[in-house]
Amino acid sequence: MKACQRSAAAVVAVAMGAGLIAAGGLAQAQAYPVKPIRYIIPFAPAGTGDVCGRFHAQKMQERMGQPVVIDNRAGANQGIGIEAGAKAAPDGYTLLQGALSGIVMNTIFADIGGKKLPYDVNRDLVPVSMVCTSPLYLAVHASVGAKTVKELVAVAKARPGKLTYSSNGVGGTMHLATALFAYRMGLDMVHVPYKSGAQSTTDMVTGVIDLLFGGSLLLPHAKAGKIYIVAVGGTRRAGATPDVPTMQEAGVPGFDVSSWFALMAPTGTPRPIIDRLYRETEAIMRPGGAREGIANNDVELQSSTPAELGDRIRNEFQVWDKIIRDTGIRIE
Repeated sequence: MKACQRSAAAVVAVAMGAGLIAAGGLAQAQAYPVKPIRYIIPFAPAGTGDVCGRFHAQKMQERMGQPVVIDNRAGANQGIGIEAGAKAAPDGYTLLQGALSGIVMNTIFADIGGKKLPYDVNRDLVPVSMVCTSPLYLAVHASVGAKTVKELVAVAKARPGKLTYSSNGVGGTMHLATALFAYRMGLDMVHVPYKSGAQSTTDMVTGVIDLLFGGSLLLPHAKAGKIYIVAVGGTRRAGATPDVPTMQEAGVPGFDVSSWFALMAPTGTPRPIIDRLYRETEAIMRPGGAREGIANNDVELQSSTPAELGDRIRNEFQVWDKIIRDTGIRIE
């Protein structure tokens, strides 16, 4: 009888302990935040990632009642900022903007022989929500004589090793998007890496380079007739160019590349805080939400659940690991 009483008492104690833990987590989420939040952006100011992050931070600050302070940590292909976020205290007061090239590409290049990273994104960070995407446009200089993807493929196959494409550096999204295009269509083209997307765009627009994948900086030049926008990299047409087909519509199978920016947090951040951050982000990004102030920046706002973002990141790893290994691209 006493043993039964002790067992019953133990069950009650465990239940009470679990209840206290749950109540503590709930109370923590309800109180959060009680001080300023640091929002690390691994890019320099004024780029697409910075525009996206600043918009998100401003709207979160309005909704959550505490300052959300931007901390631009550019450098090492986003590695400096990612390391700062990965090694921060998991208390909800340091958040990180993750992006395709920094989170996925850097890890793959390190795994296949590159410089070892001082963090592990799969171990040290957890997904919170997608925040925005930005379409990549395949642009061709008018001198190439191709106004469609089909015509560009024909020119490239007729002139193997002659067409040039630029990017903002080896292993970045601009580079790998074009490498994927060449891989899917069996093309031989020459990569010319630059130090920035702006520099690579300038030389393509002036005819020094034949083609590239880039952002909205290309659109005014297309309107002026200097270049042709022949396709969009994602699976949906871009709002700024509704008449331009996607790469898949243009005949390139299995092509889905767009720049994305997502909210992440250090592993160990309490689940109630993760859920709160997701709910606030979803409210900001939903149709009819606080979307004003970013429409002209070629940024498409969207949210996702933490699980959906995790699934996307895992899928990106699977796709790009194969492509990078098959093409032999390496970062020096």
